[in-house]
Amino acid sequence: MTFVVRRRQDRERQEHELLSPQATKADQSKGRADPEEPDAYRTDFERDRDRVIHSKAFRRLKHKTQVFLNPEGDHFVTRLTHTLQVMQVGRAMAVSLSLNETLTEAICLAHDVGHSPFGHVGEETLSPFVDGEWLHSAHGVRTLTVVEPLNLTWETLDGVRAHSWRIDPPPATPEGALCRFADRIAYLTHDVADAIRAGVLRYDDIPLSARNRFGATSREWIDAMITSVVETSARQGSVEMDPVDLEVMNELRAFMFERVYLSRQTEAEKQRAIKVIRDLVEHFASHRNEIPRSVTTVDAEPLVAAIDYVAGMTDRYAIRTHDRLFRPTLF
Repeated sequence: MTFVVRRRQDRERQEHELLSPQATKADQSKGRADPEEPDAYRTDFERDRDRVIHSKAFRRLKHKTQVFLNPEGDHFVTRLTHTLQVMQVGRAMAVSLSLNETLTEAICLAHDVGHSPFGHVGEETLSPFVDGEWLHSAHGVRTLTVVEPLNLTWETLDGVRAHSWRIDPPPATPEGALCRFADRIAYLTHDVADAIRAGVLRYDDIPLSARNRFGATSREWIDAMITSVVETSARQGSVEMDPVDLEVMNELRAFMFERVYLSRQTEAEKQRAIKVIRDLVEHFASHRNEIPRSVTTVDAEPLVAAIDYVAGMTDRYAIRTHDRLFRPTLF
């Protein structure tokens, strides 16, 4: 008995034979900033996915906040478990629509590597240090191209750049558009569960429109939302969600911002997170020599280098570093 070996060219040919006409084909990629010899067995998008998984930035996601800062308990979602859930949701939709599941995986796995410690609180705290707005999506591209250069394809980087719904122009590929939906489906579903677990919400607080439209459990919500994207996209020929479902999803998101993401119950820990990040950026901008070479570029200005360093920190490392620098000791 022998194995059937499928080389890169075989899989590239099968993409043209099996995937939808709208799917992004690996052999039609716009390529990498630094051209490389093709791999014997893996497509370019498979190499992207593998590089992200093995990167330091990806590993740090396990100790970065999703919603609740430094939560007690083993079952709260972290930025890493969120990323894995986004990848699963994105892949499920890509397979059903015959889009490029490997490119979808690569984008979804990389989409949050630019997040600062303490989630969106960190993002907001870093904004005053830059012109305009500090965006984790843009920093994700910087991380993957400059800070820890992986030489990813244009398509994967474009998906990371535009995975947030706030970013314009939107993703250039349907696989990048899937990541947008997968991200929102994943975080709304698990953030509601975490808020109930933390006692911030009760089940009856969840908007009735969401329960009536999507079901009673997280499993039902994910299934309903994925089905909505798949069936609507199949009819429309572009990645979309049923308008009624999208409206209910946006209502749920607005509810979560009001009751959870911006709630007064978490204000004290938010203020602590803001102080930690602000103090660290100001300290390291004034002490450029204390910033490890591996976390920024040699030619970065002190403030840019400080932001690179602090943005890459995990929550616990940021707290530990702040304690070391700013908490007085007796001995």
